[in-house]
Amino acid sequence: MSAAAKVVPSGRLIWLTAAVGLPLAVVAALSPGARVIAIVCGAVLLAAVAADAMLRDRALRGLRVELPELVRFFKDRDGEVRVRVQNESGRSRRVRVGIGAPEGIESDSEEQTVDLPAGAASEFPWRIVARRRGRYKVDACYLEAKSPLGMWLVRRREAVTLEIRVYPNLRGADDLKALRRGSEGVHALRQMGRGREFEKLREYVAGDSFDEVHWKATARRGHPITKVFQVERTQEVYVIVDASRLAGRKTGEHDTGLERSLTAALVLGAAAEKRGDLFGLAAFSDRVDAFTRARNGKAHYAACRDAIYRLEARPVSPDFDEMATFLRLRLRRRALLLFLTSLDDPVLAEAFTRATRLLSRRHLVIAAALKPGAAEPLFRGEPVESDDDVYSRLAGHLAWRRLRELEAQLGRQGVRMSLVDPADLSSSLVRLYDEVKQRQLL
Repeated sequence: MSAAAKVVPSGRLIWLTAAVGLPLAVVAALSPGARVIAIVCGAVLLAAVAADAMLRDRALRGLRVELPELVRFFKDRDGEVRVRVQNESGRSRRVRVGIGAPEGIESDSEEQTVDLPAGAASEFPWRIVARRRGRYKVDACYLEAKSPLGMWLVRRREAVTLEIRVYPNLRGADDLKALRRGSEGVHALRQMGRGREFEKLREYVAGDSFDEVHWKATARRGHPITKVFQVERTQEVYVIVDASRLAGRKTGEHDTGLERSLTAALVLGAAAEKRGDLFGLAAFSDRVDAFTRARNGKAHYAACRDAIYRLEARPVSPDFDEMATFLRLRLRRRALLLFLTSLDDPVLAEAFTRATRLLSRRHLVIAAALKPGAAEPLFRGEPVESDDDVYSRLAGHLAWRRLRELEAQLGRQGVRMSLVDPADLSSSLVRLYDEVKQRQLL
């Protein structure tokens, strides 16, 4: 739907007023003999201006702006939206098109002048850069053209429907390194052990272990029969992202812990796809915010992106019990559960330990805990320079020691914990996943 057209004076009208209207007014005031002629000329000029204003609807008649209904972009990467302007009138015209970028979207220029042939359409690119992940809507654009006599600029608001979806950017140096690691495939990994999945029976061969002998088949056939196992290829891998208050902490100049976690989750999904596993995704805060059951394929990967691209950190404490109960009820098959969370808060660490106690009996649970910047052993790093540095180092050492004690406590109940640097989260996550595959822990 188009709004009513509005008019503003054009440069031509301003020039005519200054070059013709003002001198006529001076002549009428100073020269009585020429006053009648000046008034008549002024009236003609005013009539022309008024008539041109009344014909303003002709300036934008037959013009229609078309935008795609949905476009997808990646954070901090250049993109463009194709804008199509349809001219259904029988004459060519020049039109200025303006599109306002929503907050979080940057554009080099919010307006562009387009020459439209008679009865035809013209296209131009609207180049933008998305600075924040999420969903944005553009519901209006603006058209401007000259009136028939060029004395007015006619402007109109045109209703459009454009949805912009901005996904995490996987083109960072760390993410590209992890993606290349993920593209190696499962055949690049040296498997340890004999595997867990039964494949077939065969004749006993010297050197076979006694625990591999199938005693019932041996009794039936009258000679030793051995069980053969194979490495299970298709397994379920879930990344569970914490989107609570601690996930909103800055881990770099522009990124938060949540941004890095979402990017790492998608990188691991690509790695799992290469290895032939099924990848699933979940996010939670004080409730379960998103859940996608483990599958594979391009359509499923796109569904995972759509499930989390609007996720924002919420100022609440994470409910680990709610997430653990949700997973226990929905996951019947043993799976690898990778929690991306922060455990430097002792209260949250205790809640995580309690919540994963039952979960770890059926599934392989790994906590990839984001390491706080100050959590380091006391005598590691640069020499101290002031008393404040001493206290800061001591606080960092105590935080590091609590995390190590938590790691040992979780290990006793079958939950693995790994402290990871947020800047290296994608590579660390793929490395943990490769270790599980290599050692057949799942």
